[in-house]
Amino acid sequence: MSSSFRAPAGAATVFSTDQKIRLGRIDALRSSHSGFLGRYVRGGVSVPQSASSSSSSPIQAVSTPAKPETTTKRSKVEIIKEKSNFISYQQYNREERGGRSYSFMLRTKNPSGKVPNQLYLTMDDLADEFGIGTLRLTTRQTFQLHGVIKQNLKTVMSSIIRNMGSTLGACGDLNRNVLAPAAPYLKKDYLLAQETADNIAALLSPQSGFYYDMWVDGEQFMTAEPPEVVKARNDNSHGTNFVNSPEPIYGTQFLPRKFKVAVTVPTDNSVDLLTNDIGVVVVSDENGEPQGFNLYVGGGMGRTHRMESTFARLAEPIGYVPKEDILYAVKAIVVTQREHGRRDDRKYSRMKYLISSWGIEKFRDVVEQYYGKKFEPSRDLPEWEFKSYLGWHEQGDGAWFCGLHVDSGRVGGIMKKTLREVIEKYKIDVRITPNQNIVLCDIKTEWKRPITTVLAQAGLLQPEFVDPLNQTAMACPAFPLCPLAITEAERGIPSILKRVRAMFEKVGLEYEESVVIRVTGCPNGCARPYMAELGLVGDGPNSYQVWLGGTPNQTQIARSFMDKVKVHDLEKICEPLFYHWKHERQTKESFGEFATRMGFEKLKELIDTYKGVSQ
Repeated sequence: MSSSFRAPAGAATVFSTDQKIRLGRIDALRSSHSGFLGRYVRGGVSVPQSASSSSSSPIQAVSTPAKPETTTKRSKVEIIKEKSNFISYQQYNREERGGRSYSFMLRTKNPSGKVPNQLYLTMDDLADEFGIGTLRLTTRQTFQLHGVIKQNLKTVMSSIIRNMGSTLGACGDLNRNVLAPAAPYLKKDYLLAQETADNIAALLSPQSGFYYDMWVDGEQFMTAEPPEVVKARNDNSHGTNFVNSPEPIYGTQFLPRKFKVAVTVPTDNSVDLLTNDIGVVVVSDENGEPQGFNLYVGGGMGRTHRMESTFARLAEPIGYVPKEDILYAVKAIVVTQREHGRRDDRKYSRMKYLISSWGIEKFRDVVEQYYGKKFEPSRDLPEWEFKSYLGWHEQGDGAWFCGLHVDSGRVGGIMKKTLREVIEKYKIDVRITPNQNIVLCDIKTEWKRPITTVLAQAGLLQPEFVDPLNQTAMACPAFPLCPLAITEAERGIPSILKRVRAMFEKVGLEYEESVVIRVTGCPNGCARPYMAELGLVGDGPNSYQVWLGGTPNQTQIARSFMDKVKVHDLEKICEPLFYHWKHERQTKESFGEFATRMGFEKLKELIDTYKGVSQ
């Protein structure tokens, strides 16, 4: 039996060094304790064999499973994953009629959104030569490059790899790009958050050489990994690893579904922390020295229309770990999802469904077996804030950084040309924010004025000149680029924001007042619409499901308010709500908080009885 083979069915057994525990696998969103199958290979922790076995000799148990006598249904994708690798997304132009011209979307991997100068210039060139002439900044701090045809794939991929970039692990059923605050502050907590994001990204990156064999003929373009990452990955003290496998954490089938991690510091919720499978927060002592991390688990946005068994979910606290244990704790959570997440139906394969089925206490108990320790109680933290980092800020080393708003993350035209000129002339590194904006780093004081001037001439304005509605808005690409789109998002949001601003003016709301608006072309939630105060989720041609009740600091999930609202009818729904928010809100009450306090039945009554603005 190959040591990298893992059977997706049957009960799983987890062994720590001091105890033996049987754990049922999740089955159809309910736990099952019927049946037990040990997992045996050479090497590992010596344990007694299962009572169901006739052999009395000692055996060795690690996480590489034996082939079960019976198997649970697996999705087609799970079967494919045993035999192939997913590297790119094939797409076609949704608006073409007749023959289709297929192309690929490439997504880079940039932990903390860090983009070296050389890589930015390379991506800019590739967009013009092999893409559609634009770069897209994503909600996970990466680039998307659309329109790459198959014959150019290797050229594009090798160019990215040879210029300090990577696409490894940016797609597929594994850990995606790890978020962290994009601000290049030289503060201990920010530096640790970004270092931890880098280390988690390295820990959970695929390890087989196929990626480099495919795109750069086996040549390795990798910096040396920190020893603590190598040590944590190779550690198999608690049965986490596939022995003698090129993928010690993932095996041949990787995870049941994509996996998302974000790292941040107290108060800074620029990363939408609670929407991730794992949220990691630096905890410091009273002297500002980082001591450890609070961990949150089980967040996720994707859902399916008209299937109430699918849902968006906020992550919840699982506990605290000292800073030297963070990689082991993260690995233990990932392995728990790998072993127990559903593989029969991809709609229910995210870790949020496992935690919803088990409950946080059982989930914590299982994770602790792979971690080998108990989690400590979570430490108290201050209130969260959304931080955009737009405008000029001191880094702490005498240099400055400048955050620039980019509508829906689309860099093109004169904006693209001017950014290229500034980044190339001043040899600036950049960072991408989780809100699809860009941060220019390490700017000398004497550069501030000329850079501000040339950027403004290209429409890259300082935040006081950007509509507050635009500053917090997000949209996914949708038509014509995404095969999952039901309606418009990126192309539709500019006019939606202008119409909302007109409604604000009509009902008497001030210019500096704002509402977090997010628009997606389908329910998968790439722009995290379920955290918005006003979320518009495509549910038909020119039609949206309206979600209300998120908060400006992204700590409360919205709820579905109304289905099948045609885009031309938005004023009928939104204007009455904005009017009553203006006149009936409590002190400093946001629109999302107002919607939650009033309740949806009352809001619908206000819409039905609205007579227009009183003159």
